[in-house]
Amino acid sequence: MELDHLAVAAATLEEAVAHVEDSLGVPMQPGGSHAVFGTHNRLLGLADGLYMEAIAIDPAATPQRTPRWFDMDRRQGPARITNWICRCDDLVTALENAPKGAGDIVDLQRGDLRWQMAVPADGILPFDNMFPALMQWHSPHPAAQLVQQGCRLRHLTLSHPEGDALSAALPLRDDRVSVQIGPAGFEAEFDTPHGRRVLR
Repeated sequence: MELDHLAVAAATLEEAVAHVEDSLGVPMQPGGSHAVFGTHNRLLGLADGLYMEAIAIDPAATPQRTPRWFDMDRRQGPARITNWICRCDDLVTALENAPKGAGDIVDLQRGDLRWQMAVPADGILPFDNMFPALMQWHSPHPAAQLVQQGCRLRHLTLSHPEGDALSAALPLRDDRVSVQIGPAGFEAEFDTPHGRRVLR
């Protein structure tokens, strides 16, 4: 199990992109649309094979499945990090070891990209969406296709009132990821061309 990418969501894709670009001081590049859930995104390549996506509901699309992934139908407030995603080599086994409610496997594609992701029936991941969305790639990883902008994830902090239980349930151990007790939310620290920046 490995950290794959971070998702920043907002009411519109423009708001999500502006939040990332203003926070990190670098431009995002085109992504695409997700027909199954009626969403669209833009992407930012990060060092170490990671990336970030800005994602929002596509007002021009009719989703094939609802509720949407990442609890997007209930999303409120300003743009922010709403989810983190972990990839694995065997999604079936990963789900057997995950907390109840981590999701059912959905086949997805965008252009040449093919992957499976565990999506809960109600769109809400365990621990108030602080548990990672689990996925398995069936095509080359998209990070290799992204232009590097000189950004590297230094640390991702997860906060939740049941931080100890969340930490015990996590499917990976990564020195860049830590869990604390507090209101549910994310804080990501990056090295950028403009120095150290924080994205929430």
